[in-house]
Amino acid sequence: MDGAVAANEARSKSDWKVGVDIGGTFIDFCALEANSGRVSSLKVLTTPEDPGAELMTGLTLLAEREGFDPTRMTRFVHGTTVGINTIIQRKGAPLALFTNAGFEDVIELARLRMPDMYSLFCSRPAPLISRDMVFGIPVRMRPDGSESQAPDMAAVTNAVTVAKAKGAQGIVVSFLHAWRNGAQEAAVKAAVARLAPELFVFTSAEVWPVIREYERSSTAILNGYVHPRVSSYLTALEERLKGRQVPARPMLTKSNGGLMNAAEGKRACVNMLLSGTASGVIGASWLARQAGEDKILTLDIGGTSADFALIIGGEAQFGTGELIGEFPLHIPSVSVSSIGVGGGSIASVDAQGVLRVGPESAGSTPGPSCYGRGGTQATVTDAMVVCGWLGHSEMAYGQLTIDAGLAHRAVSELAARLGRTVEQTAQAILDIAVSEMFVEVEKLASRAGVDLRDFTLMPFGGGGPMLGAFLARELGMKRVIAPRRPGVVSALGGLVADLRGDFIRTIFSPLSAESLPAVREAFEALAQEGRDWLAAQGHDAAAELNLFCDMRYLGQSYEIEVVLSPEWLVKSDTAAIEQAFHRTHEQLYDFHDPRGAIEIVNVRLSAIGAGPVLSFPEADEINAPASPARRLPVYTGRTVETVDLHDRGTLMPGSTFLGPAVVVQEDTTFAIPAGTQARVDRHLNLLLTFAE
Repeated sequence: MDGAVAANEARSKSDWKVGVDIGGTFIDFCALEANSGRVSSLKVLTTPEDPGAELMTGLTLLAEREGFDPTRMTRFVHGTTVGINTIIQRKGAPLALFTNAGFEDVIELARLRMPDMYSLFCSRPAPLISRDMVFGIPVRMRPDGSESQAPDMAAVTNAVTVAKAKGAQGIVVSFLHAWRNGAQEAAVKAAVARLAPELFVFTSAEVWPVIREYERSSTAILNGYVHPRVSSYLTALEERLKGRQVPARPMLTKSNGGLMNAAEGKRACVNMLLSGTASGVIGASWLARQAGEDKILTLDIGGTSADFALIIGGEAQFGTGELIGEFPLHIPSVSVSSIGVGGGSIASVDAQGVLRVGPESAGSTPGPSCYGRGGTQATVTDAMVVCGWLGHSEMAYGQLTIDAGLAHRAVSELAARLGRTVEQTAQAILDIAVSEMFVEVEKLASRAGVDLRDFTLMPFGGGGPMLGAFLARELGMKRVIAPRRPGVVSALGGLVADLRGDFIRTIFSPLSAESLPAVREAFEALAQEGRDWLAAQGHDAAAELNLFCDMRYLGQSYEIEVVLSPEWLVKSDTAAIEQAFHRTHEQLYDFHDPRGAIEIVNVRLSAIGAGPVLSFPEADEINAPASPARRLPVYTGRTVETVDLHDRGTLMPGSTFLGPAVVVQEDTTFAIPAGTQARVDRHLNLLLTFAE
């Protein structure tokens, strides 16, 4: 058969599934041709001035290099930082808040906590809505959901007029006890739509109807604050994909590790604020299960931050109250801890002569000095170059060539101020970066009550493999597992993610045989809501419904999440629910009170529609020493040593070698310290084991 004809026939039968994740420096692509199992990956520098333009660039490069055909794309999943960057940079929409008269200070008061109670110089962040844009409306709902005072529509009319005059683009409506009954918020929303149809309006009950007015208000405000930019971005994304004749319906990664369609993303923007970090953990969870790893600490280092998460039993951990910039997000999210230390984090010497690293980042523009894109300040990446760990091959799939001279120049300016050699200064930058990550990981482990010595570190992102082994060694961890393509794990997470919707009803009643019918009724309503949501996402297969209750002992201020079996509700098995609560409380706090009265605060449900079943090829292990491509000098902390350099593409399953060593590949570089045994497994993961 003619070669061109065969190629065209293969292209016509191709089935491409593409995951995309936009970070602060790069946009990552992971493309799977499902029929052949071939995986292609790519990194493209971001364009902050035109978010989304890099997506088209990446699709073009995939077509040129890998034979990718966008018209044969059956799955397209996208994670973006547009929402969270809008909050961090405070570039969101001007908003007004309508709340109960007399409660105008709800977002100023918050929970009356300082961000750092031990700092004399600590200050609370300015709210996203200034005090003069908060309007008190005479209205009141009783805690039982009955109306005490109807909304004063004259006050609503006046508030809309003033808000428009002051430049508001949108309104957030948050009234007391709307978690019980959202009718008053809905009535005011309808009135605003009549009075000023050009303003968008969100109510707290429709965004996340949870008890506690500050948490409910804060979540609704975050949703409204990012809405215009996210909606505009997603509209442009859909148009760009349409222009490339992509048939797949665009899906978005969510903070809870699941997916939703782009149409919902324009409305429920708050659900995608942590999409990038969450999809990285989901991708790592999938890789951990593939490799048979039960307990994983993930380390995702990009250009701006380092993100950490725990994977236990092959599953990501979830929670509420994650911080978005300086503000709490009270919806279920993959539990991720972050610190402002990444490959682009800038090193500086303060007025007291102390070397500091981050949180300021060089980003993608101008980037680290060694990129040769105009950056002049020393970064963590420049320090890796100066020490010799980095810069021995092209980076980011050939898009970057490291200029070691520029890195030395940037670090030497700091070295002169510190009175140290350039190599010592570079090593100090790396030591500080690792130590700051160490502190954050120790806090994460303490909160979760786990011993990290029982865990394996999985580094990913462009910078994770550069520093991961050094951090694992400091933490006393015995193993590191690095996937074949660590630079695009977040994009992989989008490929393997399920549809997942979270739904809530606040019950707020004692746990008793008398209260269980209300809990059962709430569960049935949530189950139907979940099925309807999955159907709206285009999912017509079986649904997995997971039930949780937020519970506490009577008198406690905050509740804990307890996994329930629907069967307990059907059988009215109060004792089983009590035992589940006591058991969970014991696991978290090493204490439970068998005679303590228990309250149910919230009933929550996760509706999950399974994504496609994907598998990557495996290979038999050869069990033979790896041959280095060459040897090179590296400053390892105290002296310059000659170490082996390996090309990841030549390492076969079963290949072994010893550290110190450098492993280069298209999307990252591995720095492997001394005293390390390295082996490639049948999944092409690189396993590092530290000497006892």
